Amino acid sequence: MRMMLAFAAVLYSATALAQTSAPPAAETDTPAVAAKPAKAPKAAATKGGAVAPRLQACQDIEDGTKGRLDCYDAVIKPAPNPKAPAPKTVMQCKFTKEEDERLNCYNGFVDSMPKLPRPKS
Repeated sequence: MRMMLAFAAVLYSATALAQTSAPPAAETDTPAVAAKPAKAPKAAATKGGAVAPRLQACQDIEDGTKGRLDCYDAVIKPAPNPKAPAPKTVMQCKFTKEEDERLNCYNGFVDSMPKLPRPKS
């Protein structure tokens, strides 16, 4: 028990010493590295804003038509992958090769989304 207590005291003091021994960035000769801005998520970075309202706008087009699939494909560009696993998110529907399967995939996810306010045109 005493050994563990002594070990913890040594670690604690070493940690405290390490935190205080480094000089602040203002006192060093080298300039501080500028922080890189965080990357925006892909959904927000897509042209036209958020993806979900744009996908839901495609629901206005008649179901099962090429027009609706074209609308979905305009929001999320297709990238067919014959070895793609079953999609777990709407963004993974783009990997489905067959058009009918891709349309059903999009419909399944978009139908289960909570209804969002319509985007202003």
